[in-house]
Amino acid sequence: MGDDPFVVHRGLLFTVAYEILGSAADAEDVLQESWLRWEAVDRARVLAPRAYLVQVVTRQALNHVRTAARRREEYVGEWLPEPLLTAPDVAEDVELAESLSIAMLTVLQTLGPAERAVFVLHEVFDVPYDEVARAVGRTPAAVRQIAHRARDHVAARRPRVAVARSEHEQVVERLVRALNTGDLDGLVALLAPDVVSVTDSGGKVRGASRGPVVGALRLARYLMGGMARSAGALRASATYVNGRPAVRMELDGRVAAVASVTVDGGLVTHAHTIVNPDKLGRLDRPVDVRR
Repeated sequence: MGDDPFVVHRGLLFTVAYEILGSAADAEDVLQESWLRWEAVDRARVLAPRAYLVQVVTRQALNHVRTAARRREEYVGEWLPEPLLTAPDVAEDVELAESLSIAMLTVLQTLGPAERAVFVLHEVFDVPYDEVARAVGRTPAAVRQIAHRARDHVAARRPRVAVARSEHEQVVERLVRALNTGDLDGLVALLAPDVVSVTDSGGKVRGASRGPVVGALRLARYLMGGMARSAGALRASATYVNGRPAVRMELDGRVAAVASVTVDGGLVTHAHTIVNPDKLGRLDRPVDVRR
């Protein structure tokens, strides 16, 4: 069983599905469906199991996109990807960490399904155009055009910031210290003047902002207000989420929120915070993500 190609490549297959869908729960459903199809295949006729399985998972993920799109039409407030606890060493693969980041996955969700799949397969996982074409049911020429459009779309929207992992970690640690000590001035000093914060609550958390919070002082007061309302029960700590340093918030020992931050010049320029309890179930055990 351990040598079965599906088991060997499961981390890769999950990552492909997750990056296309932005949901770990949906990605797990895709893997289950893909496994059933793999079980029914004559293995002797599969010459390249890894490529074959990536194609199967991609097709199933694209099928799920339609269902996910209908759910998001009814979603309350901002929608952000489901966060994953990842091991710190995931950050060592810079390209994988960037593609997994909450900021990047949010951008990918603004692409059409085919564009998203093509971008993920070719740009992130280096799948050749002819294999991508088989996975998405297009010609290689059409896939090249789709890839070009997708790259332009992502380039226009992705955060163009590349900071050292150590700098990112230091900023997160200082954020944690400011939040836990109630240091409003210290928190403001860590935020860019035009910082933008987006929170995903799914309409299930009282007091959560349903629209972006813009500006250092405004965001700092909003965050400190949340800490104050918890009467000291809410505590921050540093963690790794989706390949990047992040802030984890716990209330009475249970995870209540996770914030992924983009850093430029030692300051936080963007924050993506997930407080929807339905999306916080994969933050206690590192998820196997890989290329």
